[in-house]
Amino acid sequence: MSQKKKILLVDDSRTVLLMHQLLLADRGYEVLTARDGQDAIDRALSERPDIIFMDVLMPHMDGFAACQELRAHESTRHIPIIMVTTRGEPQNVQRGYESGCSDYITKPFNDNELLNKLERYLSQ
Repeated sequence: MSQKKKILLVDDSRTVLLMHQLLLADRGYEVLTARDGQDAIDRALSERPDIIFMDVLMPHMDGFAACQELRAHESTRHIPIIMVTTRGEPQNVQRGYESGCSDYITKPFNDNELLNKLERYLSQ
């Protein structure tokens, strides 16, 4: 039996986490959540998710800083990180890629967009 793919969702909004958690759990994924960048780093280091969806604007540590930190650790360096944010301005998108993200989705987006990115990265 193949092991469930593990997804880490990082967002300071409980509503956003719940919506995405339901969408992904219904499709058979194991879903982990974190509420800020530091929490995301701690969860990623202990749980080793297959992919991370991370918001940018969060308390304590933003998604850019968390992404850089995750890229600095050998055990999390190669995990795909997809930024999911309302900040779609070109300088923020550029900053996302400079911080080490694999992809960038701007909110609002539809479920299919999220699922297509997920499937694309998990199949690599």
